[in-house]
Amino acid sequence: METVVETLTDRPLTGSPAWKNLEAHFQKVRELHLRGLFAADRERGKRMTAEGAGIYLDYSKNRITDETIPLLLQLAEESGVRQRMEAMFRGDKINSTENRAVLHVALRAPRGTSIVVDGHNVVPDVHDVLDKMAAFSNRIRSGNWKGHTGKRIRNVVNIGIGGSDLGPVMAYEALKHYSDRAMTFRFVSNVDSTDFAEAVIDLDPAETLFIVSSKTFTTLETMTNAHTARDWSLQGLGGDQASVAKHFVAVSTNAAEVSKFGIDTANMFGFWDWVGGRYSMDSAIGLSTMLAIGPENFQSMLHGFHQMDEHFRTAPFDRNLPVLMGLLAVWYSNFFGAETVAVLPYEQYLKRFPAYLQQLTMESNGKHVTLSGARVDYQTGPIYWGEPGTNGQHSFYQLIHQGTRLIPCDFIAFGETLNPLGRHHDILLANVLAQAEALSFGKTREQVLAEGTPDRLAPHRVFEGNRPSNTILVERLTPETLGKLVALYEHSVFTQGAIWGIDSFDQWGVELGKVLAKRIIPELESQEELTLDHDSSTNTLIRRYRKYKENA
Repeated sequence: METVVETLTDRPLTGSPAWKNLEAHFQKVRELHLRGLFAADRERGKRMTAEGAGIYLDYSKNRITDETIPLLLQLAEESGVRQRMEAMFRGDKINSTENRAVLHVALRAPRGTSIVVDGHNVVPDVHDVLDKMAAFSNRIRSGNWKGHTGKRIRNVVNIGIGGSDLGPVMAYEALKHYSDRAMTFRFVSNVDSTDFAEAVIDLDPAETLFIVSSKTFTTLETMTNAHTARDWSLQGLGGDQASVAKHFVAVSTNAAEVSKFGIDTANMFGFWDWVGGRYSMDSAIGLSTMLAIGPENFQSMLHGFHQMDEHFRTAPFDRNLPVLMGLLAVWYSNFFGAETVAVLPYEQYLKRFPAYLQQLTMESNGKHVTLSGARVDYQTGPIYWGEPGTNGQHSFYQLIHQGTRLIPCDFIAFGETLNPLGRHHDILLANVLAQAEALSFGKTREQVLAEGTPDRLAPHRVFEGNRPSNTILVERLTPETLGKLVALYEHSVFTQGAIWGIDSFDQWGVELGKVLAKRIIPELESQEELTLDHDSSTNTLIRRYRKYKENA
């Protein structure tokens, strides 16, 4: 099957029949306006919807006709999306540049499921780690685990970077309603010393547990912060090296380095090379999440992930939420020339969700060659960005409404609020519905003049509309819901990458800068005058920085 998938994805995408059909179709529909499409079809807002795993998607406010989705589905078929998806769920090594399976779906597979990698069923291993996490979390949350001085742990600081940070931060903020408020959770990722200093400024070392998340336990930024944390903890606990084992645990696979650091390897939580960092929030990387919300809620989140996995795996593509969203993203990127997608959650708890999606989407699909190494001749990986709720309305919505760029939007809203206060939620929901309506239909010059606007001001008050959006409605934000939403975007990213024929699961683009940084560090720290052989700009900047250090 892997050979079939490789063959499909190596076909020239832009020369495929489906692509050619879409190009011709685009010329027919590019000037159509959503006003006209809705006026001609009074049932459009009911028909162009899909529902799966408790998530309702209204995609009617997209610049599509009844012909568009079947043509996009033809593209998905010709690109081998189904075959590649089946290969992923089967455990094939679809991350071809690293020769790895891609099995974040195994992280949330129920007990008794079989997913085989290299002849080994990995699901029991997953549940062994989850059980170990649960036992540890219960000890911390109950107060049975004591720090070095006998005090219970009240503060948890997660140290990681990339997927080892963005997922835990987002999940903690998203599920704060369900968290243990007697505990404090902080997250350190930036190697900027300010990040660590501010995270621990008001914490008692005797009550603080650090989770160091690094698969190799050698990641420069993470280990720099981990050693600073170790020094801080030791200083506050009288310098006793034995205290490290009571105040540090590791999420890693490198037992030797973990032990060398002073962490008891019994408190090392492992994961596997078939888990990419940006797909790891439901693995041991989510230990801080489990400590915050408890094992039962964490299990509920995993169940939400799995429900969306099964929807993606089994639902017909014309009713498959991740597939539809992925196809629409391709439609706008490759035919309308849209460069970004705005994700706009009308839920304050999801304030870090757009930032989380930035890594998920752009590290996955920010690729310029196909699986075979051929240069692509089409755009991949749109920029994802956004802010929560009405905050964005008073900043960047101006550009979305009246700017010159086409920016497709995903609105995310909930039927119930977790914090009912008077009219707040009705006003919030009115705003999300109004924004989607305004983007779609705008306001014509005739409407503006009919309101009594002077002719000279009319151009400034016209809204062209025809700005596309999806609206995602869910009943309530719960741990289960969060799992569904994350998996929805994971599989949308997968769909896009499969169509573009790229490897969505490597990230070689992060390597070069890291390698160069390791070369520059000693040049910045050396006390001797060095001969530098970078470019003239980098050499000058290094010398300027060294002068700053001398004068400090």
